Amino acid sequence: METPHFDNSPDPENPGWYNWNMFDEERFNSQALGKMIVRKDGDDKARVRMFPAKKHSNLIDTVHGGAILGFIDVSLFAASRIFGLFEIGSAVTLDLSTQFIGAGKIDQPMDAQVELLKETRRLVFLRGLILQGETRVAAFSGTIRKPSSK
Repeated sequence: METPHFDNSPDPENPGWYNWNMFDEERFNSQALGKMIVRKDGDDKARVRMFPAKKHSNLIDTVHGGAILGFIDVSLFAASRIFGLFEIGSAVTLDLSTQFIGAGKIDQPMDAQVELLKETRRLVFLRGLILQGETRVAAFSGTIRKPSSK
């Protein structure tokens, strides 16, 4: 049996949420994004949360666009996993489109509200919003190619 890559246990600090953290802390998710949590918000909706800190900031003390893009990409996979569409594996991002519509603030939780649009045998189509409270920071859509069955 393959060793799991993610800690997806319930988060005791946030009831109803699950951890989405890699066991290998030298990988991108841990190094660039830090602690993340995820929850299902209905059959086809999920919410993924990160906690922006100074390491995510740009020179105007807002969340760097690259940090937001990385968060969106990881959110596509966290949401797909919590929807039960595939286990962690060799799935890849095929397409990611993002529109920045506001500034992200440091030291305030940032959520990716992800919606499943369609699943096919090999593809997953998703869209969503990046929110801080009621403030919209970005809108996005993306496509994931599911892992090959081996």
